[in-house]
Amino acid sequence: MTDAALLEVLMAITGPQGVLHEAADLAPYLKEWRGKYRSTAGIVVRPGSTAEVAAVVKLCAERGIGVVPQGGNTGLCGGAVAEAGQILLSTDRLARIREVDAEGDHMTVEAGVILAQVQAVAEAADRLFPLSLGAEGSCRIGGNLSTNAGGTAVLRYGNARDLVLGLEVVLPDGQVWDGLRALRKDNTGYDLKQLFIGAEGTLGIITAAVLKLFPRPRSVEAALVGVPDPAAAVALFGRARAEAGGSVTGVELMPRLAIDFALRHVAGVVDPMAEPHPWYVLLELSSPAADAPLAERLEAILAGGLEAGLVVDAAIAASEAQRKAFWHIREAIVEGQRFEGGAIKHDIAVPVAKVPEFLGRATALSEAMVPGVRVVGFGHLGDGNIHFNLNQPVGADREAFMARWEEIAHRVHDIVADLDGSISAEHGVGLLKRDEIAERKSPVEIELMRRIKQAIDPAGIMNPGKMVRT
Repeated sequence: MTDAALLEVLMAITGPQGVLHEAADLAPYLKEWRGKYRSTAGIVVRPGSTAEVAAVVKLCAERGIGVVPQGGNTGLCGGAVAEAGQILLSTDRLARIREVDAEGDHMTVEAGVILAQVQAVAEAADRLFPLSLGAEGSCRIGGNLSTNAGGTAVLRYGNARDLVLGLEVVLPDGQVWDGLRALRKDNTGYDLKQLFIGAEGTLGIITAAVLKLFPRPRSVEAALVGVPDPAAAVALFGRARAEAGGSVTGVELMPRLAIDFALRHVAGVVDPMAEPHPWYVLLELSSPAADAPLAERLEAILAGGLEAGLVVDAAIAASEAQRKAFWHIREAIVEGQRFEGGAIKHDIAVPVAKVPEFLGRATALSEAMVPGVRVVGFGHLGDGNIHFNLNQPVGADREAFMARWEEIAHRVHDIVADLDGSISAEHGVGLLKRDEIAERKSPVEIELMRRIKQAIDPAGIMNPGKMVRT
C-alpha cells in the first residue's frame, strides 16, 4: 500500500482531523522531551474513540505496520519514538471522563486525559487521585499507566499499578479487551490488567482505565529539614514512620547543589533557611481527618531528630502557601538542571537503608571518572528511588560529556546491582535501557518476557523494539 493509499484509509477511519502527515503538524510529536531520541515516522494518527483505535490497529496488523503509542510525549527513555514506516498513534483525542463514582471511590477515564485534569476532577468530587509528578500538566494517564509511573506519593499510595481497578485495551490484532471493572476483589483468573500496566505499549494500547480514588486530606503538615547527610535522612524517615505511621505521605531527599540550581534558574524559589545545609529532607504528613494532631506529631519528630543529631535546622510550613513553596523547591530541581549544561541521568531504586551507601559509592565513582562533575542525587527517599544526575563540569564540552552516558551509566548501575536495586524505578525502559536490562535480569526472566510478548503480539507490531528484543 502506498503512503497516499494508507493515508486515505486512515482518514476514512478517524476523519481528516485524526491524521497528521505534514512536517509542521508532525513536529510536536516527533521530538522526545529530553531530546535524546527523535521519531522519523511520517504519519501520526489521532483516533477519537476506542473503536477508531481498534480499527487503526487492525489495519496495521493486516499490513504488518508497527504501531507506537504516545501519550503526552513526556517520556524520558525513548519509549514513544517511532521509526520511518511505523505509525505513531497519539491518544490526545481520547480525552473523556466517562464516569465519576465518589461513593464507590473510583472514576473511569480515557487514556488521553491529562493527569492534572484527572486530579482536578477527583478534587471536584471531594476525592483524591494521588498520582503526582512534575509533568502532570502535560502527561496523559494512559502513558502514566503504560510506564507504571511513580511520583511523590508512592510511599503512601503506591505506584500507578496500585491505583488501577480495571482497564480497556486494544490488542495487537485489533480486538478490544473490556476489563473496565471497578471491583476491589476478583479472583476469577489471571490479573490481566497488570500485564499492560508498565508494558510501555508493547502488548497493546490502553484506551481507558478505572482509577482508584481516596478521601481528600483534611490535615496536612510539612517541613523542610536540614540534615547532615543521607544516613541522617534515612534515620529521620524511620523516626517519622515510627511516630506518625501511615500519615507520612512524602519524604524527599535533596542535596544543597540541587537547591542552588533551582534558586539560580527557576522563578519563585526562595532559600528556605538562613544558613545553607549539605542535605535537605522535605517531610509531609497528611490525614483525611480534619482534627488529626499532625502538627504536634511533626514537631515531636523534629525535636527528637534534633536531639539525636539527625536534624540541623528545620522550617515548618506555617500556611498552605508555604507548604506549596517547599514543594516548588523540590519540583524546580529538574528545571534548574537544564540550565547547567549536559546532564547524564539515572533513575534507580535501592532498598531505603542502602540509599546512603549508594550515594556515597556512586558519587565517588562519578567524581573519579569525570573530575569536576557536579553530582545531583535527589528523589523519593521513602521508596528508595533516587534520581542520580550528573551535570557536566563547569566549562566542559557538552557533547564530549554526554557521549560518555552509556559508559558512566553502566558503572553506576553496577553499584545498583550490587545493592540489589533496579536500574529503572519509575521512568521506564524504552530504548534507553532495553539492552541493559537483558544483561541485568536473569535469562529466565528475560525469556518469560519474550514469551509473553510473543503470545500476545506474535507479529511484533506493538511498539516494536522497545523494552525487550524478540
